[in-house]
Amino acid sequence: MVTPENIKGYIETGLPCEYVQVAGDGHHFEAVIVSVEFKGKNMVQQHQLVYKALGDRMKQEIHALSMKTLTPEEWANRG
Repeated sequence: MVTPENIKGYIETGLPCEYVQVAGDGHHFEAVIVSVEFKGKNMVQQHQLVYKALGDRMKQEIHALSMKTLTPEEWANRG
């Protein structure tokens, strides 16, 4: 069974990140991802970058992933 730590590692391996936090129960996961790669991209494009980092695991191992994607500036100003 895939764990939040597995998903965190997959994301960090496939995408340069300043911060990644993943929580979940083995079936449903929530992630907060901060990456400079998100700068200038809309939310759909940001999520596509995360899906690309996860690759086929998104189809085979991860059944549901809710994510909040932020640029480093957005993360710093989250208040």
